[in-house]
Amino acid sequence: LLVSKDLGKHLLEVEDLLQKHGLLEADISAQTERVQALNAAALKFSELEGYQPCDPQIICNRVNHVQTCLEELGELAGKRRKELEDSRQLWAFFQEMEEAEAWIREKEQILAAKTCGRDLSSVLTLTNKHKSMLGELGSRRALLHQTMKRGEQILAKKRFSPGGIQEKMREVRLRWKKLEEVTGLHQQRLQEALNFFQFSAETDDLVAWLQDTYRIVSSDDFGHDDYSTQALLRKHRAVVEEVEKHRAAVLALRKQLALLAPEHRQGVDVQIRVVEVEQLYGEVAEVAVLRQQWLQDALAVYRMFSEVHACEVWVDEKEQWLERMEVPEELDEVEVVQHRFESLDQEMNSVMGRILDVNQVVQQLVDGGHPSSEEVRSCQDHLNSRWNRVVELVEHKKGQLSSVLKIQNYLLEC
Repeated sequence: LLVSKDLGKHLLEVEDLLQKHGLLEADISAQTERVQALNAAALKFSELEGYQPCDPQIICNRVNHVQTCLEELGELAGKRRKELEDSRQLWAFFQEMEEAEAWIREKEQILAAKTCGRDLSSVLTLTNKHKSMLGELGSRRALLHQTMKRGEQILAKKRFSPGGIQEKMREVRLRWKKLEEVTGLHQQRLQEALNFFQFSAETDDLVAWLQDTYRIVSSDDFGHDDYSTQALLRKHRAVVEEVEKHRAAVLALRKQLALLAPEHRQGVDVQIRVVEVEQLYGEVAEVAVLRQQWLQDALAVYRMFSEVHACEVWVDEKEQWLERMEVPEELDEVEVVQHRFESLDQEMNSVMGRILDVNQVVQQLVDGGHPSSEEVRSCQDHLNSRWNRVVELVEHKKGQLSSVLKIQNYLLEC
């Protein structure tokens, strides 16, 4: 049993042989105790004095022979166990290599069947699964490294033919290298798909924002008075700032497109999409500028109407005063009226400046093709005509005062 050359042809068979060998070792251990007891009893006969049933030398020789046989049996058992354990290590190595090959084949099939997703959500899901697979790959790599190390140790012992071990290690190394290449390629494809769908999602978000902004900047609400128009103008300026902030994102689309994989960036649809975004942004920016100008024009109109109203209130007051005023004949009263006219001249200079500003604003609105040009021009003409009426009244009253003063001065000289 101990000199048998049967070391098993697979791991289970070796395990069975090791189990049987363990029983045999237990039997040898039990017999060792019995042999040692018998040897001790036999040696007592070699030490008797007087009558000796057998030659003591024969007894000693016999005991030494049995002890030597027992030791040889123990050595054979130890050698047999070592060979079986080496055999178990060898077949365990082959089994681990087969398991590694099976795992590699399984992952190769999974990678061969995997797609890169149809949208951003599916790509993210596949990416997370791929990350989990990379974790498995790392764990399996560590196990395979340990198995290869044990294979090297088996080769170093030179107890078995190195051909099968080296061939198996070389084969598994090649398959593992190929698996890592395929895994890396699939990861690259997933990243390319992720970049493409992220680019598409960001482009869609940008388009949605531009469409909403276009609806805002193309509004025909310009307010109904000075206050409401100013509020709209403040809001519009905030929108214009946002439009300007998005300029960089629109300009970056071309660079982002160039960074995509050829199969993605060369698509006609994606190139058309980029052009559409650029055109839409240009329209939004252009309409935003126009709306800001329209709001400013509307604000100018409302402020002009307010200024015209203030000027006309002053003109009404002075016109009524001038029409009711009678030039006095007494010198003292004439001097009082004359002082009033001096103050009136100062007021008229101030009001004239305001009217000139109104005329300038009106001219700018008319030249700019403002929709309310006719109404503005009519308001201007009405204000100017009333101003001219006041100027005429003032000149007329001044002329009367001048005549009275001449008469008074003549009388004083006389």
